Amino acid sequence: MLSAEEIEEIAHEAATLPRRQSACIEALKTVQRHRGWVSDEAVRDVAEYLDMSPEEVDGVATFYNLIFRRPVGRHVIFLCDSVSCWILGCDRVRRALNEKLGVDFGGTTDDERFTLLPIQCLGTCDHAPAMMVDDDLHQDVDAGKVGEILNRYE
Repeated sequence: MLSAEEIEEIAHEAATLPRRQSACIEALKTVQRHRGWVSDEAVRDVAEYLDMSPEEVDGVATFYNLIFRRPVGRHVIFLCDSVSCWILGCDRVRRALNEKLGVDFGGTTDDERFTLLPIQCLGTCDHAPAMMVDDDLHQDVDAGKVGEILNRYE
């Protein structure tokens, strides 16, 4: 069941749009902001609230790669694996992350502090390799900077 706060935020967003269903991504982001991820139950609740089918909402949730359909760590690391980042060493950064975190892409650390995910592009090819932790963009990342970056996030 959606909380009163979630409903209020979704209703506010929906009121600005021509069709209630157009608020689907924002509704999913709202649920995720409050809960950390979007469960099957939350998909059904959003679908009911927006007069959509659960399949339609799930289609949006699985298409949009910033909606998490399973639990993630307190901090989500997106490592860009585009051509530019690959050419400039994202594999070395990935190995350093694997070493420091003990997980590979799709994994969450045992302490639930970090989840590591690939992302196709962060739009900063001139400063590759790049990674994002939560909403913080890190550019010109090399394997030696990984520990320092991770230490910023508790």
